[in-house]
Amino acid sequence: MTAFNTVRFRVKPGFEQQFIDAHRGAREGFKGFDNGWLVKTGDQTFCFIGQWKSFQHLANARPEMIGMLDEVRHMLEDLGIGLGVTDPVSGEVVTTIGPKKTAKKAAKRRPAKRAKAKRKKR
Repeated sequence: MTAFNTVRFRVKPGFEQQFIDAHRGAREGFKGFDNGWLVKTGDQTFCFIGQWKSFQHLANARPEMIGMLDEVRHMLEDLGIGLGVTDPVSGEVVTTIGPKKTAKKAAKRRPAKRAKAKRKKR
């Protein structure tokens, strides 16, 4: 089942672009990682959202994710209230919210069937 992880960060002043660049370069190396987004949520604040093939893939990648965090840790401010420099959460998808796919849209995704050419009778 698809899983997601979300991590909230506050970047030290002057490190925003370096932080963004570090995430741009981190596109490989996570087995089972489908997609990810780094979202700027305010002044110096960001949220990373990762999509995974399964929760097990996400769990298996935690040591690598901590390694990536260690590379940017010096750019981050403590979030306070005992959180440290990150506020992570993760879990499996329980439902999908949004417009339902119509048959017309689904048909566009399927390759078109080739029509058989009619033979002319002689």
